[in-house]
Amino acid sequence: MCAEKVKMPKIWEILRCFKDACKSYGWKTCENEDWVEFDGKYHNFLCARNVTPSSFKKLTTNPKCIVRDSLCYRVVEASYTAWLFSETPSEDLIRAIFENPEVFKQAALYDLSPLLEGKNTCVKLNHTDSPIFQEFEQFLKNNLKVTLKTIMIPEITTDNFTIAELA
Repeated sequence: MCAEKVKMPKIWEILRCFKDACKSYGWKTCENEDWVEFDGKYHNFLCARNVTPSSFKKLTTNPKCIVRDSLCYRVVEASYTAWLFSETPSEDLIRAIFENPEVFKQAALYDLSPLLEGKNTCVKLNHTDSPIFQEFEQFLKNNLKVTLKTIMIPEITTDNFTIAELA
């Protein structure tokens, strides 16, 4: 089982194991790119340490991913993007996301930094209707025994709140 191979999980190992699981559902994946295609829609996964709010905005307003077809590559529009963070995202980034409700429909954030520290917790912000991201969350819970904590809108607006406190 893939989860047993991942002792100190790295984000790319988690994603590789998840993509292997997706294949069992008949979903299209690519070994070299981090996307899953389902029902004609691309669900893109971006691994990041940190990202500035302006870069995040640019990447979410024009979501693309690279798809390889035999020897050729093409760029397609990503219907959904999941950001997999290896460091806790900044409060400024989270606030910027809440200021743009359109982002909720297309982008999800997963703070996987606690996993890298040996904890079994992940903080998430996912208000998409992506079945792939829902399955990713189930994969984290069932295969890696991760507890997911959700960032709620009222929590982010208080002055005392930090994402690190959730983990």
